[in-house]
Amino acid sequence: MTRDFSDTRALFDLPEGVIYLDGNSLGPLPKAAAARVARTVTEEWGQMLITGWNKAGWMEQPSKTGDRIGRLIGAEPGHVVMGDTLSIKVYQALASALEMNPTRRVILSDSGNFPSDLYMAEGLCRTLGPDYSLKTVAPEQVLEALDDTVAVMMITEVDYRTGRRHDMAALTARAHEVGALAVWDLAHSAGALPVEVAKGGADFAVGCTYKYLNSGPGGPAFIYVAPRHAETARPALSGWLGHEAPFAFDLDYRPGHGIERMRVGTPPVLQLAALDASLDIWDKVEMANIREASLALTDRFIAGVEAACPGLELATPRDHAMRGSQVSFRHPEGYAIMQALIARGVIGDFRAPDILRFGFTPLFINGEDVDKAIAIIKDVMDGALWDRPEYKTRARVT
Repeated sequence: MTRDFSDTRALFDLPEGVIYLDGNSLGPLPKAAAARVARTVTEEWGQMLITGWNKAGWMEQPSKTGDRIGRLIGAEPGHVVMGDTLSIKVYQALASALEMNPTRRVILSDSGNFPSDLYMAEGLCRTLGPDYSLKTVAPEQVLEALDDTVAVMMITEVDYRTGRRHDMAALTARAHEVGALAVWDLAHSAGALPVEVAKGGADFAVGCTYKYLNSGPGGPAFIYVAPRHAETARPALSGWLGHEAPFAFDLDYRPGHGIERMRVGTPPVLQLAALDASLDIWDKVEMANIREASLALTDRFIAGVEAACPGLELATPRDHAMRGSQVSFRHPEGYAIMQALIARGVIGDFRAPDILRFGFTPLFINGEDVDKAIAIIKDVMDGALWDRPEYKTRARVT
């Protein structure tokens, strides 16, 4: 395993002159991914046609790749499977958990959770009826809000706006203490920091792969089910490929064994090929080393920006234990500032109402990048270079 991230940096196709601090939203292209996908298209799809499901192992891809993800999130082998989108996996996990706790009707989450997770919870509650509800509290109030009315606690480990990290083990232990189940969204932690779903006691965990894991836009999501629930959790979305025997073509659904029952639709073979190429890079590193480098980079960035740009307000925790792998600053003109930075080659993103968000991936970001980015941010702020009409017109994607 390497601790020299110059080796991994060389494995990414990064545009010349760009400092990419948005890998927490869309990871860059691994150089090997294009060839891997091309080979899947031409040699497998092109030459094998439908026999690729057997000859090329397409049908086994979701489980095999799931185990590769499992190594990065501290899961037991055989308990992670790929497929569909993160929203679908959130729905699956929530629906299964609610059914497993039938005397309770409350889903507890926090106001820092990603809105899509909350939307899925709201939609599920509407489907189940007026007795079901979603309760949201401030991130700091989750622990005290866990009581004997809560059926399921649904939390994103790292807040997508501020980078604040929840304590998975402590919150899960408290949830179990009051008789609730714990569902964790790892969208901003898988590949960013060491995750321990098994040691942390998670009942379910879900996540996407197009951020830190670099599977490409729209890449497949994953779901983890703890071994103690693997044969009892019933999938609300009872898709064909989650059936015990899909090619028996039974008219009645029987859930497959273990994590296989959480499969729904046809595997996205091309995107799984891209993800497979990216995971080859992850096989070269240890998450502990990634974390050490990430904290060093984020510390350096925070110190530099605060010294150079007093008009920006830090929104990210200083405490290492409470920080993910991103740094966020607040400013009333955050959107325009970010557009001015992007125009000068520092790519981050904006999150309403006032967050400038910068992601740090040591696989391809180093200290020199951080120092260059700080200098450009200083120029933009000192000269109010953001104060132009073209930077204030909101695009559809921010």
